[in-house]
Amino acid sequence: MACKRGALIVLEGVDKAGKTTQCKKLVQALQQSGRPAEMMRFPDRSTTIGQLISAYLENKSDLEDHTVHLLFSANRWELVPLMKRKLEQGISLVVDRYAFSGVAFTSAKPVSLLLLV
Repeated sequence: MACKRGALIVLEGVDKAGKTTQCKKLVQALQQSGRPAEMMRFPDRSTTIGQLISAYLENKSDLEDHTVHLLFSANRWELVPLMKRKLEQGISLVVDRYAFSGVAFTSAKPVSLLLLV
């Protein structure tokens, strides 16, 4: 019997909007209904790239804005193989922030661009 693919569910929103609380409740509800589910959060500070992001967010390192944007993107990409494996195993992933947050936060931060004419 083939295993059904898990669902990828992403909750996006600003800080302190209740994303983490709702993600936990959703995972619990899925599990109680007999569906395997796990929660993931981004940025994932446990990875090598995530540790660089963490240092930046804690004002322990000074990184150029474009570099930070790329690190957030790389942090998501480095976990894609794990996410695919879990989804293929039938585990639904409830994700606290993903790509849209990166776009929103990058867009909100003023970035000075040097245009060469």
